[in-house]
Amino acid sequence: MDFTFTEEQQAVVEAASALFADVTPDGVPSPALTPGAVAEDFDRALWSRLADADLLGLLVDAEHGGVGLDPIALCLVLRESAKVLARVPLLESSAAASAVQTYGSAELKRRVLPRAAHGQLVLTVAASGRTGHDPAELAVTAQRDGDDWLLDGLQTAVPWAHNADLVVLPARTPAGRTVITLVPRVHEGLTLAEQYSTSGERLGQLRLEAVRVAASDVIEADGAWDRLRDLLATGTCALALGLGERVLRMTGEYTSKREQFGHPVATFQAVAVQAADRYIDLRAMEATLWQAAWRVSTAVDSALPVAGDVAVAKIWASDGVRRVVQTAQHLHGGFGADTDYPLHRYHAWAKQLELALGPAAAHEEALGDLLAAHALS
Repeated sequence: MDFTFTEEQQAVVEAASALFADVTPDGVPSPALTPGAVAEDFDRALWSRLADADLLGLLVDAEHGGVGLDPIALCLVLRESAKVLARVPLLESSAAASAVQTYGSAELKRRVLPRAAHGQLVLTVAASGRTGHDPAELAVTAQRDGDDWLLDGLQTAVPWAHNADLVVLPARTPAGRTVITLVPRVHEGLTLAEQYSTSGERLGQLRLEAVRVAASDVIEADGAWDRLRDLLATGTCALALGLGERVLRMTGEYTSKREQFGHPVATFQAVAVQAADRYIDLRAMEATLWQAAWRVSTAVDSALPVAGDVAVAKIWASDGVRRVVQTAQHLHGGFGADTDYPLHRYHAWAKQLELALGPAAAHEEALGDLLAAHALS
């Protein structure tokens, strides 16, 4: 078996690393000192640079102006973006474009994909449901009305909702099927309220009251929402991994320079053991991430469905990123709380990622249910 990345995937990492090298994590006000949102919009200049580098169309086929790679390539770029806390809707827009690419009609692909691949059309996804804890596909109902669909319901904590052009959201039909709808941010019957994340990101609460959507903007294919949800979760795990790796590197650099009793604190056994534990967390996060990304990319048959591998990745990412930043704060001492130092920003982002992933215990329960339902040979 070959566990190395392909030449194309390695080239994507090199391009992303070079692009993000000029990004500083303190480009916006500190979330610890700023009430509400730290920025009205995402980083449009960085977004344009991502478009110029062809990193916005990684999952879009070449015939629609994209690169035609797989979710593994996207996760590699997301990993690099998290190291600098890049404030762009790369995950949401790419995942939504992938859903259109895989399940959309030819006419929908022509309208959406070329513009999305070049950054001219920004997509986001409503995946948190009514409360952030219930399934997103149950938060909105979709009912046929002639040639159109009528949507009613509420979606909370939608990332980039105030700045995206289209919101991709799941909805449940009276027959119990889940469809994916593409709704313009400004649309009759849609009300958008402000919410804020721990990282200072401006989120949106979407209230839909008899929102009319044309059938051409609805994806009815079975399994479309399941794959989009798994891709979003896997991408979030990639963000957690990249953030954790950067935080552990910051911690190593600091403890190597900080001296007590005439020696760098990194040489003390208690410090080294804690750092080693967090390194193990990161390697487990990495292994489970690539397993999940590979399953999402290939959809190969296995004893467990793709959701099982995604659940394992979420278990490690949710708990792992929290442990990494908590240990980093501890080993930095009071310096870690200094708002002139970027560690507190990473802590805020890590908490947001942990909340987005959900508690590890819930994923362990879901994994248990999958194991009970599928016999392992």
